[in-house]
Amino acid sequence: MPSSVIAAMSYNDEARTLTIVYRGNRGVYRYFDVPPEEFVAFRAAPSKGIYLNEIFKSKQYQYERVVDRQNTSHQQRIHQQGTPEKLHGKDNR
Repeated sequence: MPSSVIAAMSYNDEARTLTIVYRGNRGVYRYFDVPPEEFVAFRAAPSKGIYLNEIFKSKQYQYERVVDRQNTSHQQRIHQQGTPEKLHGKDNR
């Protein structure tokens, strides 16, 4: 199911980091020490935006803003961490 909030996301198992590319000018954020089962639940959620705002953010993971959304190099940085999961049309996984 498409997300009106999230354009793409990727998860790095070794580093336990979740990188989210937000739509619009919201930017790219990396969340730290995210358990794999959290990513699985997030990815399976029928509404990524609701899961993000009501469940994920309530757990208060540490995070950093990676790059401004308007900077085109954000896709290259995401690809270095792992294949991003596009959230338009069907999920890639």
